[in-house]
Parts: sequence; structure tokens; C-alpha cells
Amino acid sequence: MIETSFFNRDLSWLKFNERIMMEAERDTVPLLERIKFLSIFSSNLDEFYRVRMPVLLALEKLSSREDNDIHIEEDLLNTANQFISDQQQRFGKALKLSIIPALKENHITLVYGHAYPNEIEKPVTQYFLSQVLAFLQPVFIDGNTNFFPANNELYFLITLKRNSGTKAVVLNIPSNELPRFYKVETQNETFVVFLDDIIRFHLDRIFPDDEVSGCFSFKITRDAEIDLKDEYSGSLSEQLEKQLQKRDLGLATRFLHQPGIPAEILTLVKKIFNLKKANNIEGGQYHNLKDLMAFPVKSDKLSNDLWPKICNTDFIDGTLTASIEKNDIIVHTPYQSYDSVLRFFNEAAIDETVKEIYVTLYRVASDSKIVNALISAAKNGKKVTVLVELKARFDEANNIKWAKKMKAVGVDIIYSVTALKVHAKVALVKRKVDGRMRYVGLFATGNFNETTAGFYTDHILMTANKEMLREVELLFIFLAKRVKPTAENFIKFNELLVAQFNLQQRFLSLIDREIEFAKHGKAAAITIKMNNLEEKVLINKLYEASQAGVKIELIVRGICRLIPGVSGMSENIKIIRIVDRYLEHGRVFVFNNLGEEDVYLGSADWMNRNIYRRIEVCFPIHDQKIKQEILAIIDIQKQDNTQAVIIDDLMNNVPVNAGKIPVASQYAIYQYLKDKN
Repeated sequence: MIETSFFNRDLSWLKFNERIMMEAERDTVPLLERIKFLSIFSSNLDEFYRVRMPVLLALEKLSSREDNDIHIEEDLLNTANQFISDQQQRFGKALKLSIIPALKENHITLVYGHAYPNEIEKPVTQYFLSQVLAFLQPVFIDGNTNFFPANNELYFLITLKRNSGTKAVVLNIPSNELPRFYKVETQNETFVVFLDDIIRFHLDRIFPDDEVSGCFSFKITRDAEIDLKDEYSGSLSEQLEKQLQKRDLGLATRFLHQPGIPAEILTLVKKIFNLKKANNIEGGQYHNLKDLMAFPVKSDKLSNDLWPKICNTDFIDGTLTASIEKNDIIVHTPYQSYDSVLRFFNEAAIDETVKEIYVTLYRVASDSKIVNALISAAKNGKKVTVLVELKARFDEANNIKWAKKMKAVGVDIIYSVTALKVHAKVALVKRKVDGRMRYVGLFATGNFNETTAGFYTDHILMTANKEMLREVELLFIFLAKRVKPTAENFIKFNELLVAQFNLQQRFLSLIDREIEFAKHGKAAAITIKMNNLEEKVLINKLYEASQAGVKIELIVRGICRLIPGVSGMSENIKIIRIVDRYLEHGRVFVFNNLGEEDVYLGSADWMNRNIYRRIEVCFPIHDQKIKQEILAIIDIQKQDNTQAVIIDDLMNNVPVNAGKIPVASQYAIYQYLKDKN
């Protein structure tokens, strides 16, 4: 058997971000949407430096040790840095040579890298004096300075000429308190000015007695990991809150600054802010361009056309519960309205027959209607149990806030054990009707979050399937114990695929079944859609299936370590990546089974963290009508020749050669669901 290969995870992530950049570069994408893709690219890159770069820095350090016995790819850090440098060059080119001129053609001037015109000087100065000045906090730096720049926030490093020599000052750019962009509209033109430039061009008013000899923008990005102890006697939320306070004091992974800082000042800054181990990167004049998401110009002509949410009117009469008890219901967001999911929780909160509600919450909306329904349910005398995953990265503070509010009204709050995140998306409602308990529940591929449901493609199944819901009940009983799975508390799941119990093993057996079919000359095929594909055991099994003749089609949005199209290893595997107006997020697993397809949906990507360090739930689709709907949606995506790219054996994003009829799968799915309604 040929030796298997795996593409590097972090480089794969950068390849995904390159796909985002490709949308920003395409002149067929509406202009304001291209600006949003630049924002997404910038935000993703920030997360890379907060989450992944610390790992690369640690590996670089390990590689220099003589006693190192870990296989580390040669020059990995430099390769990643080169990827990033090339992508940032493309970013600048797309913005300056394509997008800004296109804005100008539409009478929109983004002031970028030069002074704003005289015609808007008065309103800009008035804005500076009345709004901006109040938030500015200059700090002179020297060897005794104890100032510490906040993580990922914007600053100027300013040099002043004085009789005593050159002085250095750090000045904040208060983009957390004020909009990053200021808009001025004249009779014929709309001008958009960076907050940075409003400050930069008024430095003489901030330092009236000094000569400003230099002004250089910078930001520092720090490690986002949080260190939680498995054994902790106090409250997990208290421990997490303390660690969140330390996050912004973590290891600096990137010092991004405008070129031209005098050498002696740069040395001083690195020493004072402990930046010796950080990636020292000379960038452009503007940082945190993720703020482009709030670009203050609205135009229907320059934006995507609207796709009104499809509303299911089949179960307006009567209760949603009664409809679910008749037939399974599925909601495909964001094409279809999320209102039915909100209704599920709202009805449970006031239904007198409902006695108990159980739900897992991973990322909660900032103004969550679902949590408010759970609070109402508790106040209405129902037993409400909520697993709140406090360790959802970058959502920890928001989740803590909601956990406290729910706990205050009597909701039973469960926190997962520190070494095991609960990423499952399940809910269970128990009703007492005629003296007997009846169950309905939700299974989802994405969070119970009405905000992200507006732009994440996910699937939410509503069901009264007794076997599936009994197993969900067993899962909640296990989660309430706050322990790790052991032989003593092991649960045998038959319907559900639950990570830490049977998920990996079941997927392996489903692939093995297709391998056996192929070996006996029967049709064998697997189609899988997920966000990330990393875990080596499952990848090796897919390689084995390919070598046996199983036809495998993968739709992988992000990280992909499986290398397709290699003779003798993966020639029967095809991978596509789809990027469009919505974020592809649903996980779908289809095993041909001699034409009697087994279809599973779920929360789990095939990553090490999902398989080995999380509680995940994947669930079968039994309803034949819903199964055919899922298969139709996946088939549309496999036909995409507009927004899809093929991942080749070098892991490049290769555009699909468009056929006679262009297919943009998200639009086609919207039309398909609209026609079915």
C-alpha cells in the first residue's frame, strides 16, 4: 500500500482564506460584497495569529532542540509567513487597484493613504473636536513606562522632536468607542474617511508645542488560548472570567506596524512591550481592516440582491408540537426562516403540558430570544436544564452573562468538564399528556443562535422519534454528572453518533461497508460535507476506500488535510470548496448503501478536537421526504461551477470550468426550496 500523506493543517487554513480573497478579487461580485470579503479575510487572519500562530511558534522552538523527537515540517513557519505575505499583497492590490477605483466610479471616495480634500475639512475637524478628542489618551514611553497595549487594538507610535531629543508617544485609535469610518456627503460625492486619518491630520492640535516627526500605526496580536485546570474547587465561570482578563496579556504573536519607525524607537518598543518573540511584520498604513464590514455606504445597486426568507406556513394552525408529532420537520437556514425554531422554544415556555426542557448552548446570540424563552419557561414553573459551554472561544464572556441570567431565575446550569467541550446542538422537551410523558426535540448542525442563522447554512431537524429522543435524554443525564466517559458510565448509542462514545467507530464501519461493496463489484459511494477535515484515522480510512474503488466526493469549506487525486492513494476522491454570500456550515454524511442511502447530519467536523476532545452529536435522517431533500441539496452543490473551486493534489483552489449552464449552488438551493414551499 502506498504511504499516505497529509497536508499541513495551518497551511490548509491559509488556503481557505485565499479562497475568501478570491471572492474579493472577482469583479463579478457586487462591489460592497467584495469589501465584505476583504473584511472576512482580515478577520480570519487575525484569528490565525491569535489561535494558530502560537502553535507554529512553539513548533519552531521545538525544532531547534537536540532532544526533539516530534516530526516537524521543515521551514513551516517561514512557509506560513510567505503564504500570508503573498495574500496580503493580493489584498492591497484588490483594494487599491480595483475596489477603490470602482467606488470612485460610483461617486464614493474612500480616502486611503492621502489627505482628505479641502471640501470636507470643516465637517471632519468639527467631528474630531466634538467626538474624537474626548477618547484620545497619549502615553509617553521610556524605560519606565508600564503601559500595556490592548490585544488587537489600534495605536499610533508618534515621534516628537524636542530640545531634549526625540520623544516617543503611543496614542490610541479609539475604534472600539467610535465608528472606524466617518462619512461626509456632498452634493455630488460621498467621502469615507478612516478614524485613523482624522486623528493623524489633527496631531498638531494634540501636540501643539512639539514638532511631529513621525506617525506610525501599529497593533499587537496575542495568544488567545485560555488555561483552565481540570481540578478546580471554585466556580468554573469564576475561573474562566479570571482567565479572560489575562487573555489580553498573553504571548504576543504578531507585532504589525507601518514601515519607517526609527531603529532606536523600534528597539525600545519591542523591549517595553515584550515583543522579542513576536512575528515582526511591516504592514500598511491601516490595520484591523476587518472593520470594513461596517463600511458606511449602503447601495442596492452595489450589493447582493435580496433573497427573502422562505416561511413555512404548513403549521401555522395548531401547535408546532402537534405538527412535529405527525411528521419530522427540517429547517434549512438561512434560506428558510428561523422563526419556527424560535417558536419551538416559545411554545414550550408557555405550554402547560411541558414539564421539562433541556438544551445545549454553545454560541449564544448577544440578544438571545431563545434564552429569554428559557428564562420565561423557568419562571412559568418548568424544570429547565441548560448545558452552557463556557469555553466556546471568543464567546466566553457572552455565554457567562447568559448563564448568570438563567441561573438567577432557577434554570439548572450545567458546565462541561474543562477538558471536554460540549459542541452538540440538541434540545429535548418533555410533555405530560394523559398521565404519560411525550417527547419532542431538536437536532441541529449549527448553534441555537438566531443571529448566525441569518448567514450560516445549517439544518435543524424537529422530531418526535422516540428512540432518538430517549438517547438524547441519556446524554443529558450523562452531561449533568460532569465527568468524562469511562467504562463504568459508557452509554451504548444505537441511533445517535456521539463523540467519546461511538461516533468515530460508527463512521469507520459505514466506510468499511462501502469498501466491502466495492470489493464485491457493487456500486459504492460516499459524499461528505463538512467545515474541516483533519483527523488522520478517518482520512486514512477514506484513502483505503478510494483504493478499494469507492467513489468519494467531499465538500470541505476550510481545513483539508486529505490530498485528493493521487494515483494509488486517492484517485477516487474529489474535493470541492464553496464560498458565496452565506457561510457553508452544515455537516452532511451520505453513504450509498446499495442505493438505500444512509444520511446523517450533525455538529461534528472530522478534526482531532471534534473526535477526541468534544461531545458531538450526529443524527440519522429517517423521514424519506427529508432524506430526498437533503440529497437534492447536496447534489446541487456538487454541480456548482460558479462559486465552487476544486482542491487539486497540490491543495490549490482551482476554479471549476463552467459548463454551458452556470450553477451557483446557493442561489439554486434557494430556488429549489422556494419552489417546494
